[in-house]
Amino acid sequence: MKFIADHPAPRVIFGIGALDQLADEVKRAGIHRAVVVSTPDRRFVDDVTRRLGGLSSGVYANAVMHVPVETARAARSYVRELGADGCVAIGGGSSIGLAKAIALEIEIPIVAIPTTYAGSEMTSIYGLSDAGVKRTGRDRRVLPRTVLYDPALTLPLPPRVAGPSGMNALAHCVEALYAQDANPVITLVAAEGIRALSRSLPEVVDNAANLEARTDALYGAWLGGTALGAVGMAIHHKLCHTLGGSFNLPHAEVHSVILPHAAAFNREAASAAMRTAAAALGTSDAAGGLFDLAVRIGAPTSLKAIGMPEDGLDRAATLATTNPYYNPRPVDYAGVRTLLDNAFHGRRP
Repeated sequence: MKFIADHPAPRVIFGIGALDQLADEVKRAGIHRAVVVSTPDRRFVDDVTRRLGGLSSGVYANAVMHVPVETARAARSYVRELGADGCVAIGGGSSIGLAKAIALEIEIPIVAIPTTYAGSEMTSIYGLSDAGVKRTGRDRRVLPRTVLYDPALTLPLPPRVAGPSGMNALAHCVEALYAQDANPVITLVAAEGIRALSRSLPEVVDNAANLEARTDALYGAWLGGTALGAVGMAIHHKLCHTLGGSFNLPHAEVHSVILPHAAAFNREAASAAMRTAAAALGTSDAAGGLFDLAVRIGAPTSLKAIGMPEDGLDRAATLATTNPYYNPRPVDYAGVRTLLDNAFHGRRP
């Protein structure tokens, strides 16, 4: 057995009431003038600002999907004008992604408060969209200093959002199992994440007020984010970034649709990983089990249903195979085009 494990990770405060420690954690990160970053709905912003008190210097509530470069530039200008020395990001991947885009250039610390299951808060991965192309990278400057996981903050998340968001977290776990730099610790983390999410998401969708299930799902999302931050991803994430950035499709919903088909694509080439995933899902086949779970929780299962134009499939396959990247099965245009066709029509793998 040989492996290299290099797992940079934020400090994590997990549990109901974790938000109560916000001001202390902001001070611990060395922040004296924090900008609160959120989406335009500003949910929780007033509460966060109140808790920060004199540590708050302003609010930037213009975060949107896929972090357009124009939004990132405007946010950086705002931070510089205020003389802020840190970000408090509240929300899902859009808010946290924008805070990362700020930190990438200005090099200020981030305290993240996730309210979905996106997982970005646990990683040094950033993404920026420009002219219809989304580019991602890794840089430890964007890794949050502290993440506050408070399950109570996920209660307003409606089932139609919670389901796809949970599938997004599952995708991090599944791809970590066959990552090029996989290691025994992250394999255990990923398998446990799959178990936690697959058992909790149906209850979250069926009984939105079940805080115990919400806690279990957030636990699974933390594990997924940990796996995402520790090892490289492969065809699933490549396709999702291509489809989201180039066709402006909703991020979590794309993950929900593509994941079963990516698992099927790698079924033979990563057979041991797929057996681990299937066992964690409690099924005999990972790809079919992931598709069935998406159906069970009401998450989308076809690209057509989330706005993908059929005449864009050729372009998407070309974009996803232009630059080589690691995947257990060699990535070729014909294979990816078939995968996308199956995903477009929502066929069960």
